[in-house]
Amino acid sequence: MAFSLQSITTSSILKPPRAILLGVEKIGKSTFAAGADDPIFIPIKREEGIDSLDVARFPACETFTDVMSAIGVLYNEDHPYKTAVVDSSSALEPVIWEDVCRENGNVASIEKVGGGFGKGYIEALLRWQQLMEGLDALREHKGMASIIIGHVKVSNFNDPERESYTRYTFDINDRASNALFRWADFIGFANNKLITATEKQGFGKERARAVDAANGNRYLFTQKTPAHPGGGRGVYGRLPAELPLSWDAFKEAVAAAA
Repeated sequence: MAFSLQSITTSSILKPPRAILLGVEKIGKSTFAAGADDPIFIPIKREEGIDSLDVARFPACETFTDVMSAIGVLYNEDHPYKTAVVDSSSALEPVIWEDVCRENGNVASIEKVGGGFGKGYIEALLRWQQLMEGLDALREHKGMASIIIGHVKVSNFNDPERESYTRYTFDINDRASNALFRWADFIGFANNKLITATEKQGFGKERARAVDAANGNRYLFTQKTPAHPGGGRGVYGRLPAELPLSWDAFKEAVAAAA
């Protein structure tokens, strides 16, 4: 590519988002993604989040090659879809590990690849990078947004500036989650809104219990907090801290921030 002073631009560009949607179980992550603009789901085996949804989908991917083949179809063929949804990364990770183990002499586990010492996780990261590059190609050449759905786990966090605490974290290997977080334009966390109430039990004892503070409403939290991941770049970093868990509310908030 030849560069010149005439090739310099200064205007901002709002491309279709690359989103990661994390959340607790059965909160409605797949339903949120199903509300996106003309979505097409790339479901992974053992993930059943879209079984009850009337939404376009490929057959469940059994291998990592299947996943990349689905992306290839979207890249090479004409279609009406505007959002590619990988459901879910949590189900995809063991599929990637199976691929890595198969490519390395059918070793028994990811821990045994290359003799151990984390080499299996490093090789698995190459598959995650292929996935991100494939979704990037769909954005650049097909104008497609992408959503990667993921589950969470509760982990201890050793904060160097204060006492340690627990928080929700992405339930895949740290190398992969860090790479996906760097890649994404937006990271959202889906959950209920709870408060803690204390009730007396007698004999001077008390018990804390969680109470739904939103009458069953579900929320998309857009910013990182000590309790959960979140955040975004550009307009996706200027969204309200919490939104109703619906694509329409998210899209409206993005338009307002832009």
